[in-house]
Amino acid sequence: MIQIDLTGQVAVITGGSSGIGLAAARLFLRAGASVAMCGRDGERLEDAQTALAQEFPQAQLLAARCDVLDAEQVGAFAARVMERFGRVDMLVNNAGQGRVSTFADTTDDAWRDELDLKYFSIIRPTRAFLPMLKDAASPAIVCVNSLLALQPEPHMVATSSARAGVLSLVKSLATELAPQRIRVNSILIGIVESGQWKRRYQNYLNENADHPERLSWQQWTAELARKKNIPLGRFGLPEEAAQALFYLATTLSSYTTGSHIDVSGGFARHV
Repeated sequence: MIQIDLTGQVAVITGGSSGIGLAAARLFLRAGASVAMCGRDGERLEDAQTALAQEFPQAQLLAARCDVLDAEQVGAFAARVMERFGRVDMLVNNAGQGRVSTFADTTDDAWRDELDLKYFSIIRPTRAFLPMLKDAASPAIVCVNSLLALQPEPHMVATSSARAGVLSLVKSLATELAPQRIRVNSILIGIVESGQWKRRYQNYLNENADHPERLSWQQWTAELARKKNIPLGRFGLPEEAAQALFYLATTLSSYTTGSHIDVSGGFARHV
């Protein structure tokens, strides 16, 4: 387990109510940091807050419903964080999901929605929390990006394109903010277990309800990993992606900026 004391520091996590965001919240709380997290789904956010409070009864935790694409809501969330904690040391931008579509069937509105989500889920929180990050001793911004940024898939053309843009955005932010001592990095995830994949597995179970040899979740995901030629032969876990986020957000990576960590189980084909 990573040993680092983050007592007195504050981590902000968008999309913190499930998956990678929730796993990251656990790591920061375990290391002693205060955590402010947000999400769009109020019920899921409340469930996450309850679970974390039970696991870390002494933790300083703020959970707020917020759509990161709404500038007013993001501004209100930042104000709440400032009022509650008075500082921010680390910002984890973790929002957005993939859109399955080809160039032929992606409408103009779908393109706009995808670009809006991928860009502004980073732009708005970064803009809102930048004043607080500038006052931190070792400030850091980490963005959750996808391997699609470097390895586009034709059936995810809009998402692949947007993800590539995010890679460039992270590099540009890192260069611009370096004089203010703010490091900016990202992780590139491959296939990580998520609610989306759980729903797809449930669809598989429903479609094969009468089949006597239905695959278990582990068998089903392992078979998909084999078909996709993932060398480690399985999906990633949210905790594994969160560990990379934690590294980049803390002084464990104090001389790293404008970079990314591949968390894809060897799925990357580039050198």
